Amino acid sequence: MPELAFTAVETQDNPSNRRKPEMRDADARLVTLLRANAREPTASLARKLGLARSTVQERIARLERDGVIKGYTVRLSDEGAPPAIRAVVMISTDPKQADRVSVELKKMPEVRSLAALSGSFDLIATIETETPARIDALLDRIGRAPGVARTVSSIILSEKFNR
Repeated sequence: MPELAFTAVETQDNPSNRRKPEMRDADARLVTLLRANAREPTASLARKLGLARSTVQERIARLERDGVIKGYTVRLSDEGAPPAIRAVVMISTDPKQADRVSVELKKMPEVRSLAALSGSFDLIATIETETPARIDALLDRIGRAPGVARTVSSIILSEKFNR
């Protein structure tokens, strides 16, 4: 059976115009419990938090409405997913074309995530394909993308845990 994973992301559409929703202690504890098991019944969450079930349901609805909880997703076990090769790619960009690089990488479905970094690299991408040949071709494609100055990649051998 696929494992459901909880994803909570703060809304950052325009940081100058938008205030982050404030999380109360009970909300933070609720988010922690949902990250551990997004399928946990509301009654069980309520017992652990010392709150009424209806209060927990209302809090979850408010966190979703406020954009603190952006959605729920399915994470497949290794048995349920097709074999995949995953890698992380550290990317240095031409500073004047950093936004263009992000747009180009977003067009590549094999790029599963992209984050901005501080330090000697500007971006880190997590990529996934089915074969070594396809990952090689994808790495070449990323390296040729307009605005990419340099890349360094590492294949992920195993995942020790994922929260």
